[in-house]
Amino acid sequence: MSDYPIKKSEEAWKLMLSEEAYRVLRKKGTEYPHTGAYNLHFESGTYVCKGCNTPLFESNSKFESGCGWPSFSDAIDGSIRYEMDKSHGMIRTEILCSHCGGHLGHVFDDGPTPTHKRYCVNSVSLDFKESS
Repeated sequence: MSDYPIKKSEEAWKLMLSEEAYRVLRKKGTEYPHTGAYNLHFESGTYVCKGCNTPLFESNSKFESGCGWPSFSDAIDGSIRYEMDKSHGMIRTEILCSHCGGHLGHVFDDGPTPTHKRYCVNSVSLDFKESS
């Protein structure tokens, strides 16, 4: 992850993130479905990376997918890096913060919106900035 603009040691990440946020963002974990703070959150604002505050998703792209994780139809341009993920016997597209390399979740081509995308994101990877 050394080619990201924001670089921190693993110790620095551990100090700034909760144990669960560290497990998901830095170790590519997944939170349990239907448990995240932003799964059924539909306020107006911007979802930012918990690791570095980079704006990732606007609230107008959020939709209820029923999958148990916050779902978005589109990301803010330039905010996401996409990588092939062959873990767990599947082939998926992992989504990472383009600034700090934090694991956010995965993107699928099964969304109900015109983009046909479903960015399936761990709530613990996000913070929310309400619109003023």
